[in-house]
Amino acid sequence: MSVNACLQKSSWHTKGMMEIGECRRFYADEIRFAANITSSALIEAFARVPRERFLGPGPWELGSADVRRMSTLGMAKMSYTAVDDPRHVYHNVVVALDKENEINNGQPSALACWINALDIRPGARIYHLGCGVGYYTAIMAEMVGAQGSVVASEVTSLLAERAKNNLSVYSNVTVHIGDGVVFDPGACDGIFINAGVTHPLPLWLDRLRENGRLVLPLTMNLTPGLGAGLMIQIIRDRETFSAQIVTSVAIYSCTGARDPEREALLKANLTNGALLKVKSLRRDAHEQADTCLVHGPEVCLSKAEIA
Repeated sequence: MSVNACLQKSSWHTKGMMEIGECRRFYADEIRFAANITSSALIEAFARVPRERFLGPGPWELGSADVRRMSTLGMAKMSYTAVDDPRHVYHNVVVALDKENEINNGQPSALACWINALDIRPGARIYHLGCGVGYYTAIMAEMVGAQGSVVASEVTSLLAERAKNNLSVYSNVTVHIGDGVVFDPGACDGIFINAGVTHPLPLWLDRLRENGRLVLPLTMNLTPGLGAGLMIQIIRDRETFSAQIVTSVAIYSCTGARDPEREALLKANLTNGALLKVKSLRRDAHEQADTCLVHGPEVCLSKAEIA
């Protein structure tokens, strides 16, 4: 049975038949195939967490993530479809949280792909910068389990307060209200940066445990506050860091982690495709070389293989 069939079937039954649970399960399977998810724990988390509880009271306004990306590039006008049945939020769509400021609960398959790249295990400690209203934080909290923990940060106070309220049922989650760039999350097994930056901050690299993973979007600004680029996965192996591309991305910018000089390098290497060859992140002192892609003090993205 498809998700649409599930939604149609729900109208034939009384409200107390738990049909929404079925829809949540089909939604999780849709995400599994749409994003090629390898983590069964991640899919189970999508099947358990009630998305509608994080979105505020209905009706809700659903939109296409593809059109959202095109609107970011000035190629289309974003539009939404209003629904009042919570079953309808279980599709691979964005949901408007603040239409005036173009803030949405993001596309599930995209977020699932990025979370999958963290390789979250039970008992892990995860930092989530830019948690919004906390839905995807809850997904990660389910994955780490009672023995693990998630610390989240959100700079927009209204969203952060909603996240705190939404996540209050999770004893393994704490929410920091304020600029996540200056927040020290402590030692982490995974760090997920959900806002566009020009480079990984040294603090994030320092806080990664052995075999820890940092997933973050390297973006060039397209319009004030919005950018496009590549989502990158960085893995720590003692004092070396491998790097590889996860997906393309269009996302809000993290103003505290943007450097104009590195943005110019990033833009050049995104435009000519050179950033697709990224293999490592160097932290040793060195002069800019042919292998350097986004060179800067303390952190340099490089196409050199780790020795």
